[in-house]
Amino acid sequence: MTRFDAVIVGGGPRGVATVLRTAVRTAVRAAVSGGGPVRLAIIDALAVGPGATWLIEQPAAYLNNTQADATTVHPDESTPMSGPPAPGPDLVDWARRVRADGGHPVGAWVMEEVRDLTGATFPTRRLQGVYYRDQLDAAIASGQVEVSEFVGLAVDLEREDEDTVVVLEDGRRLSAPTVVLAQGMVQSRRSREVTALTEAAERFGLRYVEPGMPAEREYTGLPAGETVLVRGLGANFFDVIGQLAAEWGGTLEVSADDPRGRLQYTPSGREPHLLVGSRRGVPYRSKPEGGRPVRPFTPRWATPEWFAAIARRSDVDFAAEVWPVLGREFARVYLEALSEVAPAAVTGLWIPALDAADTADEVDAVLEAAIGDPRWTWTLDELHRPTHGEPVTAAAWQALVDRLIQDELGSMSDPWRHPRAAVNAAMATLRLQVGRLSGGGAFHGASLARDVLGWFDGDSLALASGPPADRVRLVLALIEAGIIELIGPQMVVEADPGEGVFRAASPITGRVATSRVLLETRMSKGQIPQTSDPLLRSLLATGRARLHTVDGVPTASMEATGAEISEDARSGHNLVAADGSVDASVVVLGIPAASTQPGSAIGAAPGVPSPLLAGADIAAKQIMARVRAGVRA
Repeated sequence: MTRFDAVIVGGGPRGVATVLRTAVRTAVRAAVSGGGPVRLAIIDALAVGPGATWLIEQPAAYLNNTQADATTVHPDESTPMSGPPAPGPDLVDWARRVRADGGHPVGAWVMEEVRDLTGATFPTRRLQGVYYRDQLDAAIASGQVEVSEFVGLAVDLEREDEDTVVVLEDGRRLSAPTVVLAQGMVQSRRSREVTALTEAAERFGLRYVEPGMPAEREYTGLPAGETVLVRGLGANFFDVIGQLAAEWGGTLEVSADDPRGRLQYTPSGREPHLLVGSRRGVPYRSKPEGGRPVRPFTPRWATPEWFAAIARRSDVDFAAEVWPVLGREFARVYLEALSEVAPAAVTGLWIPALDAADTADEVDAVLEAAIGDPRWTWTLDELHRPTHGEPVTAAAWQALVDRLIQDELGSMSDPWRHPRAAVNAAMATLRLQVGRLSGGGAFHGASLARDVLGWFDGDSLALASGPPADRVRLVLALIEAGIIELIGPQMVVEADPGEGVFRAASPITGRVATSRVLLETRMSKGQIPQTSDPLLRSLLATGRARLHTVDGVPTASMEATGAEISEDARSGHNLVAADGSVDASVVVLGIPAASTQPGSAIGAAPGVPSPLLAGADIAAKQIMARVRAGVRA
């Protein structure tokens, strides 16, 4: 068994940030009282530095859905933390340095990608992985930390004297007085449905790509001219389409008669027919075109004072009390923008009507009364039910898809003026406030589970965390070329044992299709009750961890304690056992404890308060406290 000052489970951005914050704190200690480097171990199942999401070996087609100027792993003055400041290069600064150096040891492709990178670029995931790895290497080169890297799977924790021992799948044992769990986007075990589809594929000789991280799946080599079923219209879908289109080799040209940047796709003959669906039935909304200004959002009803009053409570019903107010804001910005783009489409005194709207249905009634042009009709209900849950004809569904294409082209090319871009921008702001309410315990348990986690989080991601505009333009071109067909909402997939094929259907559109190939382009998101992570499963099964509950209603996250931003606070984000006791030696960061750490799933951006980086500093503080106390290797 090897002993360290701390063991970090998870080698992605959270793990890297924890090392960086530990190195900074070690340098301060050395300047004041001396002392050698802190000995750290980092464990990752795939790669230390980039972790799973940012693997350096993944295809160049996989992009970050955040612009380059919104990525860093170094905190600035915007992030509340008690540790010392430590400026460092963000992704754009780092790319500039790589260009100045004239190359990078990882490969020539790094230089090719940074050559034209600007703040408005959506970088590849692999390039961002190189950035994270370089920041880790810089911390190691500082001499303040000694880092031992382990590629393997952590499966359990054990207690031995004053240490916690991390047990790896291959039997290796790493001990330390502090263990930091920073696994990031853990995946789910196979559901009954996925298991049944996998078994059917084996039995009938079908091809099935199950949900998961795109870098760990193979989507290429699809049969030309044949129908292929695809489930999932989120961020992964757009990455997979980018990879497939590069393989097909068709040509894209800008439409000369459309100033919004519409693309026309000419097939190469290697394309299949992709029949795509999801629960919502429509793709995530695009990010604005890189560098284009977005209409600023200033709340009228959902003001900071209003949120502050809500935050003081613990019995808030999101659907009844918060959603209608957010809905008023969405309706207002939509109608304001529409009044500028198409003044004749808006009628009536809709601001007073919104002032008086107390429910989401009443907000939708205001929208229906205020919009007189069918081209621009829109309601809140359409955010998660494009057809309001009602069956539609094939012609009506095609009209809805055509409208989607028009709205997306307008939203991407003119995000300052387009009504749907205004709604997206409002959601990007308001969802952060809802996250703070969740983390502060404002919602009663049933509403948190049913509303916030049940549907709002998904709807907000679809609007405010969509793919880059270039990737959306490609998907729209493939839809118009007939390569991609949207099957409709509430997509259902099953294996047909009689025919030996997969069958997909939408009860909303009535469309039914079969295929010998089914691709899952949805994430296998690791809600903790269903996680495939063996370490987290072991902790839950043995009572050393428990699910976070609100008013007796379980969330999908592990429970960790709160954290105070103070050097006097000796703990924070620590593991809570089934009996309510706290293991102060184990720090839980990020996604596995998302319900008690709102915003921690979001990558760090310069100038924006980052729960991810604040959490890393809290972990580093506890690592250093035990080093100073003499509980060290």
